[in-house]
Amino acid sequence: MRFYSLKSCDTCRKALKDLADHDVTVIDVRSDGVSDTDRAAMVAAFGDKVINTRSTTWRGLSEAERACDPATLLSAHPTLMKRPVIEIKGAWYQGWTPATKAAIGV
Repeated sequence: MRFYSLKSCDTCRKALKDLADHDVTVIDVRSDGVSDTDRAAMVAAFGDKVINTRSTTWRGLSEAERACDPATLLSAHPTLMKRPVIEIKGAWYQGWTPATKAAIGV
């Protein structure tokens, strides 16, 4: 299981606590970054919903920047990613919702 998060994200910390019994590789999007391949897979899985439009980073962007495609935005501003994003054997999940928990067996 690969877990894309931010160390400062409360939801991510809660999810990691719930996943303590699982084999999790944590990837901090700010310090570790996201590969082009993984970024493309996230955009393919979630489309525009991959972007957190309620974040302070989003509010700081110009209208021209906001109009960019999600892959370009995530490349320039990885913290715009709606978190957490979890990848298990090619299946992608976003957020720490009851549906995500059920899908990964938590």
